[in-house]
Amino acid sequence: MSLIEPRVLKGFRDILPGQELVRRSLIRDLEQGFRTFGYVPIDTPVLEYTEVLLGKGGGETDKQIFRFTDHGNRDVAMRFDLTVPFARYMAAHLNELYLPFRRYHIGKAYRGENTQRGRYREFVQCDFDIVGTDTSSADLDILLTVVTAFEILGVTEVSVHVAHRGLFNRFLAHVDAAEQSEEILRTVDKLRKVGMENTRETLAALLDDVRAQQIMAFVTAEGGFEDIVLKLETLAGGPGEDSARMRAVYAAAVEAGAADNLQYDPSITRGLDYYTGMVFETFLTELPSIGSVCSGGRYNDLASLYTKQSLPGVGGSIGLDRLLAALDELDASGEAESAADVLIFCIDELLLGYYHGLARGLRKAGLSCEVYPEARKISAQFGFAEKKGIPTAIICGPDERASGVINGKNLRSRESFTADALPAAIQLLQDILRTS
Repeated sequence: MSLIEPRVLKGFRDILPGQELVRRSLIRDLEQGFRTFGYVPIDTPVLEYTEVLLGKGGGETDKQIFRFTDHGNRDVAMRFDLTVPFARYMAAHLNELYLPFRRYHIGKAYRGENTQRGRYREFVQCDFDIVGTDTSSADLDILLTVVTAFEILGVTEVSVHVAHRGLFNRFLAHVDAAEQSEEILRTVDKLRKVGMENTRETLAALLDDVRAQQIMAFVTAEGGFEDIVLKLETLAGGPGEDSARMRAVYAAAVEAGAADNLQYDPSITRGLDYYTGMVFETFLTELPSIGSVCSGGRYNDLASLYTKQSLPGVGGSIGLDRLLAALDELDASGEAESAADVLIFCIDELLLGYYHGLARGLRKAGLSCEVYPEARKISAQFGFAEKKGIPTAIICGPDERASGVINGKNLRSRESFTADALPAAIQLLQDILRTS
């Protein structure tokens, strides 16, 4: 029988322990940040009925969806994001929840798109949303969540680029281009990828040179946040609820001392169809080339596919894989956590129960530990600890057991210590771990 090649599908990856420890650490930190804002965790299935997912993703996303017929002859698909399943979730559980409802959801999503740096076909998203209120307070809360999340990760040089889909749509209506709004939105959404001239040419082919130039003038408006809003408002035909909302959000951000990271960017449109109000993308100031690492916006009509009750929502999503790629490039991802705090060496296999008794005592004291399973050479056990990044060790044989003495070692400094009993050894280990 021939061996099967252990290969992985294109766009999918195996994650090695060191990488996964870093990823889990980031997830834990993000969860901590979300909880400080009052978000609660939920989960939804990876598989949904295709009709649930295809309703609001948008034409390009629909082409990327992983879709098949299951054994029950049902048309099913894998979720391409966490927002559309959340809209279905809200409609299904509305009577069991409270409004406004704040959730966070960290899970995998799937898109059959071309792979590139930090972008895969299986990827982890970290979503956070506020549903049940259409207010400037909720919009600002989402933006503050973004800034706070990156502060918790130790990344302060971020710029949140904000715009308003309603203001852009009003402008398109004003220049008689509303019928082509979906194509225009997707064209402008790719401005950073394809450049100014290619974007203008695409718009001209879709409309005409005059309107293409008008749209380019709109999406490239420059100045301070309030100055840009005023310019765009004028181009759209005058004041409106959309521009008033953006002024209110910015004024509140200024008063809250959180406006430094916000920038109005009219080229931000977000390609997905379900956005209706504020939209945003987040860029790392030191690495703009990697693209947006957190995006989102307001989607007041998304749940209308599944329920007649109005459920306005606003939210954001951090692409964990792209963020990890960026942090790695910036050398800001930090050291991976060690697999355990302590390795208990196996000097004599007849002392198996003794070693595991020591391990139980360490774990009760809050230390993670591992017992090496066989009496191999000391050098092999040291090598094992080094590969796993374990910082300390307990090394005891028959003599230590008989006397009750415990020998330990700081594997990073190579300094040894001796304790007269387990409680004293625990104190020494804790001191080492605190200072290492």
